[in-house]
Amino acid sequence: MKASKHKIAAGLMMSMAAAVASAQQDNAPQSATTLEEVVITATRRGNTDMMSTPVAVTAITAYDIERYSPNDLNDIAAMVPNLSAGTISGFNSASFAMRGVAEQTIIVYKESPVGVVIDDFVVPHVQTQNLEMFDIEQVEVLRGPQGTLFGKNTTGGVINVRTKRPDLDQASIDLRLKAGDYGKKEMQVAFNAPLTDTLAFRFAGLQQESDGYYKNGSEWGPLNVAPTTGVAGTSNRGDGRDLGGADVFSARAKLLWQPSDNFSALFQYEIIRDEGDTPPAVNESVPGYIFEGWGFAENPGDPLDNAGITNVDDRLINMSKGHRVDIDGYYLNMEWDLGNYTLFSSTGYREQESRLPNTYSGVSDIVLFDATRDDNRETFQQEVRMVSDFDGPFNFVTGAFYQTNDVEFCVVQLVGFVDLLLGDPIATGLTNLPLILCNEQEATSYAAFIDGTYTISDRMRLSAGVRYTHEEKEWTGRPRIAIQQLDGGFDPALNWETLGEPLDGADWDRFPSGVQRDDESWSEPTYRLTLDYDLTDTLFAYATYSHGFKSGGYNDQTGTVLNPVPELALQPTEPETAESFEFGLKASLLDNTMDVSATAFFVTYEDAQRSLNASFDTGQETLFFNAAELEVQGIELEMNWLVMEGLVVRGNASFQDAEFNEFAADTNFDGIIDVDLSGEAPVRAPDKMATLGATYTHSVPGGMLSWNARVSYEDESIAQYSDVGPQYHATMNSKTLIDANITWESANEQYLVRLVGKNLNDDRYRTGSQSVANFWIFSAYGPPRYLGLEVEAKFDLW
Repeated sequence: MKASKHKIAAGLMMSMAAAVASAQQDNAPQSATTLEEVVITATRRGNTDMMSTPVAVTAITAYDIERYSPNDLNDIAAMVPNLSAGTISGFNSASFAMRGVAEQTIIVYKESPVGVVIDDFVVPHVQTQNLEMFDIEQVEVLRGPQGTLFGKNTTGGVINVRTKRPDLDQASIDLRLKAGDYGKKEMQVAFNAPLTDTLAFRFAGLQQESDGYYKNGSEWGPLNVAPTTGVAGTSNRGDGRDLGGADVFSARAKLLWQPSDNFSALFQYEIIRDEGDTPPAVNESVPGYIFEGWGFAENPGDPLDNAGITNVDDRLINMSKGHRVDIDGYYLNMEWDLGNYTLFSSTGYREQESRLPNTYSGVSDIVLFDATRDDNRETFQQEVRMVSDFDGPFNFVTGAFYQTNDVEFCVVQLVGFVDLLLGDPIATGLTNLPLILCNEQEATSYAAFIDGTYTISDRMRLSAGVRYTHEEKEWTGRPRIAIQQLDGGFDPALNWETLGEPLDGADWDRFPSGVQRDDESWSEPTYRLTLDYDLTDTLFAYATYSHGFKSGGYNDQTGTVLNPVPELALQPTEPETAESFEFGLKASLLDNTMDVSATAFFVTYEDAQRSLNASFDTGQETLFFNAAELEVQGIELEMNWLVMEGLVVRGNASFQDAEFNEFAADTNFDGIIDVDLSGEAPVRAPDKMATLGATYTHSVPGGMLSWNARVSYEDESIAQYSDVGPQYHATMNSKTLIDANITWESANEQYLVRLVGKNLNDDRYRTGSQSVANFWIFSAYGPPRYLGLEVEAKFDLW
């Protein structure tokens, strides 16, 4: 079966190559106007033409961002083949999936296999990877393992973001206002000022607010306190208030010093203050879940009208304050031109505080499982790169990377559903007894790398690279206990009111009882080998083998339940490796009015790190395991076509087949396999994805009018596996989105007015879904139909 799949993939690629060659020879030019060259930095050796760079990469330019008006990084997924974007249920965090790998948990120590790099700084966690799309110069999405140049943990790929730099030549201000459905209001400002001939300042800021597109409509009743008691509650339905609103301030202040053509230094300060609502949950438990057996009704009708949140404020939860994320970042990027060499230095320090209360059950008036996940994170990064510029056939980039990532974490939980299991009344027991689990991790990563290219002939080049990474992690934590047990006994005077804040529970000197420690280190090379060849002046081919690495890691949920073998539960997962083979074709056709790219890939992930919601007699816990082997193969296609002057058609498609060759998990570490997912598809690995869009621009009195439309499709996929049985697996339904906008821009490009429509077909699609064993399932949904207005004004100041 696998051999036939390989033959099909090879046949498709050969057919495509033949079709491209035929189009080159037989088709006449459609227009004298040509597509502009797209320059990328994927090789980290300066700028290269995307169509002659041997990497599976999609570039989203500032013009593309202007044309499609994405709200955040999630919104760019439709522009990239095989990139699926979602969220983690109950959180605003990013969840990017690529080539069969994804991160579907909010665990603070887990690192996504799809890395996000902003201005050379690696964003270490999914909670803040979903960048707001303002003042962006370009986004480059590299698919497949990128461990040689972009570091460990990028076994799926990298999203590389470059923001706009200060301009030494022009003083300007750019103001943009947005308003639309579900109370959305947004203001953006970008101010640029040359201070001297060698010094320039730039400020870009965003304030975004909305009411949210969910309604509080959760319904339950008549309620049974326990399935056997028959004690009835009172029927209830939510009050219909808006849920899930946004309240974000984000800004970057930059100072560029360029005293000569040979040196530049860019200092950047980043601030984010996110005080948006707690994302509500939509309970989608069907008959068979214990949730339904308790007497809770499945929410009928539109899921967006049937979300729920309790807004519990006591017992340390503070839910009405919403999800609060504070970030302060300080970055310094320097570049020296030394003749035959260019030296780059990237230094960054980022502080993050997250306070993330949630209602996981999706009901409004009963605390079944409410919690707040609070963490403080400090990340320091230093990278140095040296790039050669020789006249000869060989050039290279070499460097070193260092990062520390220290996290302190506590979760306070109200596990009222256990009261139901025990038959206790709703208002007593664990519903009112906060449980606390705390831990921290200190992680340090070192790496050295070199990547070079040798020109064999005018048409052929050989590239190779290697990176060696060493990582150390130290974990300290305490199993979940009642707050009264922090001193080692049970002190009624030590309660949630006297503790102070959840993170005070991570004071190991104050509360040393029950604290456990562990540490581990890993070392691994990552490497690649690429051969590329100019088949003709406009047809380019390459083949790449690469080895990727994702280091092992600890679980912030360790100790949530009383595991039978706690010393084994504490141990981290082992590293994940990826062996990738990739073959690509890139062609410029029809007198450079059409760019076409095609990529075939085959990836094997060994010891793939995967999460599983594991069930115990004492409760359930999210655990991580090393799945023995995962295979993914597929084809990715991209096309950009200037049909005629003013009309551009852009599209992409991906087809993949992903499967666990073996995934056997011992969930309670007793030596007996409890769950076998061998032969199943991995999470967030849709078989098919496709997007087709067109833009038509023409002149009108006083300016230009641009019509833009796009339709995108993504197949269904598994969102999460349950260890209880396949009937409890969570899924992502398929989605089809139609987006369109109309833009008028003045002739002098000073003013812009845009009417925006997103999800015009008003599709309902999940962005995340999680099954809590067989208790219930809760999901997050994407926005409904959105209509909005954007206006912009640009002014030169001096």
